[in-house]
Parts: sequence; structure tokens; C-alpha cells
Amino acid sequence: MPPENAAGWRPWRFRMSNDVWGTPAVAGDLVYVTSFEVHALDVGTGRRRFKTRDVAWSMAVADGRIHASDGPTLFALDAREGADQWRISTDAWVYSLKAERGTVITGTRGGGVQAWDASGGQKLWEVAGCQTDFESPEAGPALHEGTVYVWQEGRLRALDARTGKERWAFPIGDAASCGGVPVRVAQAHDGFVYISAGTRVMALDVASGRVRWHFEAPAVFLCPPTFVPGAAVTGGGVYLADYLGTVYALDATDGRDRWRIATEARSSIEPVLVAGGHVHVGSGKGLYTLDAVTGTPKWRFQAGGDIVGAPAVAEGRIHFGSTDHLLYTLKADDGRLRWKLATGGEITGSPVVKDGVVYACSKDRCVYALDAEKGTGTARTT
Repeated sequence: MPPENAAGWRPWRFRMSNDVWGTPAVAGDLVYVTSFEVHALDVGTGRRRFKTRDVAWSMAVADGRIHASDGPTLFALDAREGADQWRISTDAWVYSLKAERGTVITGTRGGGVQAWDASGGQKLWEVAGCQTDFESPEAGPALHEGTVYVWQEGRLRALDARTGKERWAFPIGDAASCGGVPVRVAQAHDGFVYISAGTRVMALDVASGRVRWHFEAPAVFLCPPTFVPGAAVTGGGVYLADYLGTVYALDATDGRDRWRIATEARSSIEPVLVAGGHVHVGSGKGLYTLDAVTGTPKWRFQAGGDIVGAPAVAEGRIHFGSTDHLLYTLKADDGRLRWKLATGGEITGSPVVKDGVVYACSKDRCVYALDAEKGTGTARTT
């Protein structure tokens, strides 16, 4: 509900009784956030439509359903009204949950990966011995356009999401050979999947697993690659940053190192953001913006704390939070501050922008909805 089209709309703040974590999900006229339970809030007023009766450590909203897990139980709710649709026992603790195209993929502690039918909860298939070195949401099995990518016994396996049938397997190495960091996967619409594995970046054919190119860097990557379509002369390519803060631009066709620019040490696991011909990356306390074609630094903005979540860009503005408790909005072209909002806690997730409204969660137990252009001086509590 954009402020300019909604008479009487005002920015709002909703306070939870427990901590809020993660990134909000916006679908239709509802925004979904996790605070022990899943809460569905009206985008226009901030009033709570419903909340789940169960704890939800993991959540995914897809195809009109909320898919969530309290750990040993997986359940699905109607996304509009919150009514239970199904719930099943997973026999192991769910640490990762993805949903897409009628399929739910879970990663469970002890190396299990399962596929479930999203409409009824029936188990479709299961494999064991996967992702055993890293059991965290970002390191769990990846789901992209009907393909599940799992890291098993030193191989990256591409499985059909509905049947579990292996399409191909690539010998990527164990945790030690990958620099002690998880493999990160990003599938693109150009028919290739881009992978960061320790100090390596690779492009593999989605259908066959054939290697298109391979790039080696001096330091490990914590974030997945970001693919941008188009020719290199227009800013197309593959972009990512290592943990030292060096930003790389690679040619998507041959993996050639087009440019690299040093920023500062980066603990964030979020991908770099490329929008409007610019590369935006949070490194330490600085938000850096580089020219996507040449790598030329455009501007740097200094926050008062570390930038952990990914920034969001819309309508010429860039929004991001920091551990200094502030939500910032800058002009994306020159980095000038448009407005900032002080919250009562760290902002470590990523804001979401939709229809002229920016949504963000803070560790002050609040969810904020703000006019993306103006911010607010009159936020109210629902």
C-alpha cells in the first residue's frame, strides 16, 4: 500500500513480545515476520492479522502458504487466514527450509535433506550425509527452479526437486579443500549455476554440470555470487566479495577477472547488490558503491556500526540497517543521506522495499514500515 496512493496511510511500528529475526517477507497486503511464531501484519496499518500457534524457527512463504518448522515438526498454513493445512514430524531438527513450485526442501541436523509435497505434506524423497559440516540456514540445501543442490561427500549434487533423481554431480571437495567455509550456490537464468567454494568461483551448466569456467582468488568467499545479465560493457557479469572485502567483477562467459577493488574486512554472508549500473557492498561499517563496468569507486558512506544485512535499492534510493541501531536511506547515485531512523536495537537483517514502503526488523523487538522516500517523524505503535 504505497503512501502516495493510500489516503491516511502513515508509517507504523509493531512491537513483538519477543525478539524479531531475519528478513520480512511481503506478499499481497500482508508482511510476514518471525518472532518465535510467524506473525502476519497488515501492510497498511501494521495490525496483526494472525500469528501461528507454534514456534517457527524457519519460514518460507510460497504459493499461498506459509511453510514453517519449530524444529522437529514441519507445518503449512494458509497465508491469508493462518488456518492449519497440514503438519508432520520430521524425525530430526530442521535448520533450513526452502519452498518453491509446490515443493518444500528441508535440511535436518545429522546430514538429512528431505523433499515434501507443499500441498499435503507427503514426503517425496530423502538423502543422508549432506551438508554435515555446516548446519545453518544459509549453508543448507539450495533450491532453484526445480533443482536442489546438496553438498555430499565432497561432491555438489544437482537433484530433481520432485523426484530426487540425480541430474549430475561435480567433485567440489570437502570442507577442508573449500577453505573451511560452506559452498554457496546461485542459479541464473542464463542456463548456468554460479558457485563459490572457498577461494574458488565456478560456472557450471545447469543441465549437465559441465564446467564453463573456473576462477581462483587469494581469499575465501563467504557470500554467493551475484549474476547480472548483459554484456560486460553494460555492467553484466558475476560479482562477489571475499572476507577481506575485495570486490570482484568476473566475465560471465569466461570467468576473466575484469576488475577487483579492495574495501575493508567483511563478515557479512550476504551477496553484493548490483542495481542501476552500480555495485553496492557493505563491508565493515562502510557502504561502498562502485561502477559496475569499471570498478571505479563512486562513493562510500560511513555508518556507526557494522553493516550485516544486504541493502535494498528501489526508485533511486538505497536502504540498509546497521548494528548502530539505525536504518539508513541514501540517494543511490551519490550516497547522500535522505533520512535515517533510530531504533532501539541492532538491525542485522535486510530491509524489504515494496510499493513505496520499506519494511525492516530491529532487535528492539519491532517491525517498522516507513515511507521509502521520506521516512517518518511520526511513527506510531500498533
